[in-house]
Amino acid sequence: MQKYHGAIADALLVSDAVPLTVLDSSGYVVELNEASSLMLGYQRFELIGEPLITLIDPGSRTTLKQALEEAAQGSITRNNVHINHRSGFPLELQIICSPMQRDGIIIGSLLICQDLSDRKRNVERIRYMAYYDDMTGLPNRTLFQIKLTESLASAGEEGRLVGVCYLDLDGFKLVNASFGREFGDMLLLQVAERATRGLSEQDLVARMEGDEFAFLFHSISSEDELMEKANKLLKAIEEPYELKGFPVHITASMGLVTSSQALDDGYTMFKKADIALVKAKENGKSDCKLYSESWENSSFERLKLQHELYQAIQRNEFVLHYQPQYDLGGGGIVGVEALVRWNHPVRGLLSPGAFIPLAEESGMIVQIGDWVLMEACRQNKEWQDEGLPPMPVAVNLSIRQFMQHDLAARIAEVLQLTGLEPQYLDLEITESMTIDVGHVTRCLLAITELGVGISVDDFGTGYSSFHYLKNFPIDRLKIDRSFVRDIQQDPDDAEIVAAIIAMAHNLNIQVIAEGVETEEQMEFLRRHQCDEMQGYFRSPPVSHDRIERMLKAG
Repeated sequence: MQKYHGAIADALLVSDAVPLTVLDSSGYVVELNEASSLMLGYQRFELIGEPLITLIDPGSRTTLKQALEEAAQGSITRNNVHINHRSGFPLELQIICSPMQRDGIIIGSLLICQDLSDRKRNVERIRYMAYYDDMTGLPNRTLFQIKLTESLASAGEEGRLVGVCYLDLDGFKLVNASFGREFGDMLLLQVAERATRGLSEQDLVARMEGDEFAFLFHSISSEDELMEKANKLLKAIEEPYELKGFPVHITASMGLVTSSQALDDGYTMFKKADIALVKAKENGKSDCKLYSESWENSSFERLKLQHELYQAIQRNEFVLHYQPQYDLGGGGIVGVEALVRWNHPVRGLLSPGAFIPLAEESGMIVQIGDWVLMEACRQNKEWQDEGLPPMPVAVNLSIRQFMQHDLAARIAEVLQLTGLEPQYLDLEITESMTIDVGHVTRCLLAITELGVGISVDDFGTGYSSFHYLKNFPIDRLKIDRSFVRDIQQDPDDAEIVAAIIAMAHNLNIQVIAEGVETEEQMEFLRRHQCDEMQGYFRSPPVSHDRIERMLKAG
């Protein structure tokens, strides 16, 4: 051992970052540094005096023997060998074998090692990150586009059709807002699992981003077959889920396209599928739409409209119309609902249906909603200052507004800035907003503490239970127009309306019916003691100066 000490001191690096091992002329371990111990999983004393060959994989032993023989002849070699970690985990090492000399005599070998396994794992991890979604494990957008391009290239030669489906979950943002991102991720994992069912080895599903998924069908016979596959996927995805013990039903929309246009590349096909997806969502969601060449300019028009909507916010192009709300007992106006309109510089006055869905999708609905709240309160205060009878103004809240943590503070600020007393503001929420009971309770209590009224809009079309109505601080239910419309023709609708009125009154909640268009509907509501009504039978939404004249006329 003594004769090796000087050579070891010269050979070992000061740093132990690089694994170093010293062997005698027979291949026994004489010394090794800490880096080698960590790499192999053994303590230093367990390897000193042991033949290194016993750790080497049988398939690499010949390589190591040849390297040691060449080192004994004075040559330096570089080889890859496989060796087993103490735990049994296989490692691939690159070993530089160098002769060790003392007084001109070769007395052993110095092995300098590099763990190729770790480097290969890092390379594979980088590749995985580049081509796969880290959460679901599905291929990502990059890999999907590569596979689509490859499939299109071979499809042309083989005379087959390629199909692409682009899927987006409807209302996923509401799930995130209600349960938190962690549970939203759990839902996405379940969706990803269902999406992979029934796919062939050649087909592919990828997570594009957020709650969007894309499907590549390598070979289909027709557009009808693609539509059939898409409908099966929707049925699988729309089966109920369970989050936090709460049953969640979520729908999805899909845009479809086939490679029927021979000149389409992967980018063009996916763009068409995206346009078809937009059309499916505009059609009421939970739907599939096959791309039509007649839609070629629709995506550009949508982008243009979004830009114009942004400019409208900056230029203050919105106006409010007001629909009167009438007392069914005395017949007088007891309130108004503020309804936004866009005074488009080219297209004229646009109704909410022409721009609100895009505003919600883009997030601009929050800015628009804040403006509506401020303007409705300002106008109502101005009417009161002019001596008109004081009455509440109803303002609709979007889901995005309702989910903001500082909503009550914003409302309080608006009331302070406009000088409107809180009892003359009524906020309308939809039933779908009540999915997160905790948030709803905190938010509604904070609002009612200000003295502001709360109404549930479109009642009967959502998911709320009577238990929620009993426990939430709600002042008024608004019966959806879809029930009011057919109360004279459909006995079921008539019973639903009567039951809602009776149930609400038992809970000390007022009821207003919207969409009243005939005298018969009004009389039905009056017989069942509905409190208020609004609709075209008495007045459509009108400008603020028209409301002034109506109030002055009594």
